[in-house]
Amino acid sequence: MSLPERTYIADALRAETVGGVLLLIAAVVALVWANTLGGSYEAVRGFHLGFGSIGLDLSVQHWAADGLLAVFFFVAGIELKRELVAGDLREPKKAVLPVVAALCGMAMPALVYFVVNTVGGGSTNGWAVPTATDIAFALAVLAVIGTSLPSALRAFLLTLAVVDDLFAILIIAVFFTSQLNFLALGFAVAGLAVFYLLLRKGVRGWYIYVPLALVIWGLMYNSGVHATIAGVAMGLMLRCHRRDGEKQSPGEHIEHLVRPVSAGLAVPLFALFSAGVSVSGGALHDVFTKPETLGVVLGLVVGKAVGIFGGTWCAARFTKAELNPDLRWPDVFAVAALAGIGFTVSLLIGELAFTDNPLLTDEIKAAVLTGSLIAAVFSGILLKIRNAKYRKLCADEDLDEDQDGIPDVYEQGNPEYHRRMAKIFEAKAAEHRRLAEVASGADAGDDGPA
Repeated sequence: MSLPERTYIADALRAETVGGVLLLIAAVVALVWANTLGGSYEAVRGFHLGFGSIGLDLSVQHWAADGLLAVFFFVAGIELKRELVAGDLREPKKAVLPVVAALCGMAMPALVYFVVNTVGGGSTNGWAVPTATDIAFALAVLAVIGTSLPSALRAFLLTLAVVDDLFAILIIAVFFTSQLNFLALGFAVAGLAVFYLLLRKGVRGWYIYVPLALVIWGLMYNSGVHATIAGVAMGLMLRCHRRDGEKQSPGEHIEHLVRPVSAGLAVPLFALFSAGVSVSGGALHDVFTKPETLGVVLGLVVGKAVGIFGGTWCAARFTKAELNPDLRWPDVFAVAALAGIGFTVSLLIGELAFTDNPLLTDEIKAAVLTGSLIAAVFSGILLKIRNAKYRKLCADEDLDEDQDGIPDVYEQGNPEYHRRMAKIFEAKAAEHRRLAEVASGADAGDDGPA
């Protein structure tokens, strides 16, 4: 891939790796807190604050799910826009594989869940729970374990996860929208139109956009449409292509500023107040015996791997789409298994799917945690095996013999690079000739009389 694209993906990986670690810490804290001091945990996340007069008197848990996750989806919207105008999704031939993989990777888990619950007599309301991939966790595992894997694999996962986020957003908007308040929705759409016009006019200033964004979010929440949709819509409106003289587009600049807030604060706090479920021997037994929870686990572990790998293979086999020549099919299967980590959005959809049954909601959350853990361990083993094979290739890809900060693989068509390398090799040759003469003199001295 191009150097700017490789740099962007590397930066995204660093941020998501840190975010994934914080997310894991938050989830562990939530589980420990809920299982040791459950009363205080429920009291804190159930505490209400806000402004009832404007319909925003929410619990801490709802502020995290509806408010903080809007920041996460705002970043997802920017990522999607960037992929559409500057990344792999702008070229149909390159976009086919990750798009088909994402669609099949959502359809198959839903089908697995539906079959398990139809056969087992469970509720089919949770069909969407295992369809989502957690980009922070997945990229964190890939970055930590797959240090030598090719950049193309990281790009494939990132693009796949972005498309996955888009369709998860559409699922939330279409299937988990309550009764609509058309007046509030109309004002929210009007606010988005103002937001768009200000961007196109080149108006600058966070003191304009942040208050406007909060108003749009509040109106969207009161409209009955899930409030995170407002974040996605605003992210998609940002310009993500660079003009002459720009080092970063406005979208890339804002993403650079907001991503740490999303990965380091918004998502971990959501996990802290959503992942706290009671874990016991009986609860774990229920995860593998109840059709709803078993459907989630099998959907994440089996459905994701089969759906993504099968969809990618079929697209490469029966269309003009081609797998990146740097990748092999075992790499694709490892990433397909990795996509079974469905933490953040799966927890959110689990809450939306079973709002009238708190006990089943907690059991679904336990199933999401269990399935994500199994997927992480299984994919980690596969990635570790592939990583060993790619270690040498990675060293070649990062080689920078002329020490100019640009890997040599990107400078093969640059005459100046070859001139610099010629000087380096000439200097090395001169040094080796000098060392040869020194060694010859030493040998002659050894052969002389004692």
